[in-house]
Amino acid sequence: MIRAVLRMGDPRLLQVARPVTDFASPALRELLGDMRETMEHLDGAGLAAPQIGVDLRVVIFGFESNPRYPEAAPVPLTVLINPVIAPLTAEEEEGWEGCLSVPGLRGVVPRLKRVRYAGYDERGQAFAREVEGFHSRVVQHECDHLDGILYPMRMRDFRRFGFTDALQLGAVAEE
Repeated sequence: MIRAVLRMGDPRLLQVARPVTDFASPALRELLGDMRETMEHLDGAGLAAPQIGVDLRVVIFGFESNPRYPEAAPVPLTVLINPVIAPLTAEEEEGWEGCLSVPGLRGVVPRLKRVRYAGYDERGQAFAREVEGFHSRVVQHECDHLDGILYPMRMRDFRRFGFTDALQLGAVAEE
């Protein structure tokens, strides 16, 4: 089922989510199905459970290609429950981000270039990956939602933040 996505300003997006304790729960299965359907319906690169009003440490992300990020390399479809992220370098890179909870806007956000993330899949099996580039950006963005952080809170320069359609017009005007 496609769920409504909470928008910036809703206080539920600012809360720290609770860990999943029952991996065999039918409610978790239903949540994961709804999250996948919602993310795909909205052409999202990822979705966190708090974005649909569910107070659990669950994120999904991944795509082969995405119209919202046409230049991005594919990211494997991933269910990540109770995630932990560790930096593999202090090096950061800036990149444009959008968010289903901040519709119509984009901004440049600094993120760690390389991270290791670990957690559990939908069956409760532990796994870990070392990633970089856009994959690293996506997992950091989605996991921020679990701690009540929206990408504008990470921005350093609000001159590079705006409505997507106005930013595209600005890029055309500069050429």
